[in-house]
Amino acid sequence: MAERVLLKLSGESLGGGKIGIDVGVLRHLAREVKAASDQGVQVAIVAGGGNFFRGKELSEAGFDRSRADYIGMLGTVMNCLALADILEQEGQTVRVQSAITMTQVAEPYIPLKAIRHLEKGRVVILGAGAGIPYFSTDTVAIQRALELGCGKVMMGKNGVDGVYTLDPRKDPEAKKFSTLSYQRALVDNLAVMDTSALSLARDNSMPIRVFGLEAPDAVERVLLGEELGTLVGNCQTRIAE
Repeated sequence: MAERVLLKLSGESLGGGKIGIDVGVLRHLAREVKAASDQGVQVAIVAGGGNFFRGKELSEAGFDRSRADYIGMLGTVMNCLALADILEQEGQTVRVQSAITMTQVAEPYIPLKAIRHLEKGRVVILGAGAGIPYFSTDTVAIQRALELGCGKVMMGKNGVDGVYTLDPRKDPEAKKFSTLSYQRALVDNLAVMDTSALSLARDNSMPIRVFGLEAPDAVERVLLGEELGTLVGNCQTRIAE
């Protein structure tokens, strides 16, 4: 069977670090995803919505938490539709599936249908998070990867090229891990993803590769199996040389 992977893209990455959508960033990502798809990789994508709304931040500002999370989910769908349009402009067949029913703009999320699309070489973009409050898109990325039979989760990051012992943007003594065990990541509270997502990955042995989006052709390279960044999984913890 062809390699099937899930690519997790934050809303911040799709917005180029700003509010809204950065079309240049989307076009660059689309070309890299298509290049990997053309070589037989089956690609599912989970998009965040932080470039529009973050449910947790809205909740802290006084919004009802459930309603705030739903607003954040709608932000992810906007990103999914924008990315799908750019991918189609690049000649890649795409299907957008949403965990919240909105049949005029996206298919409902049906795992078996998503798998069928992947088998036919279509990129499947998954929006609206889990469709229920209190779940981050990190957790959704792990859950969808498990449900769709993906071999690993590729987590693209802005401003950092892997997982470090300390914040490399603040501490020059920070060292990058080449491999990192789930347990070390959880115990040391390293900034891989939220703890619910990391625990779900650990409990189901789903490997995660954390990599930087700024490296040349980074998305294409990791989708094709290049070992960029940090591998988080059932492995020994090692510092990169």
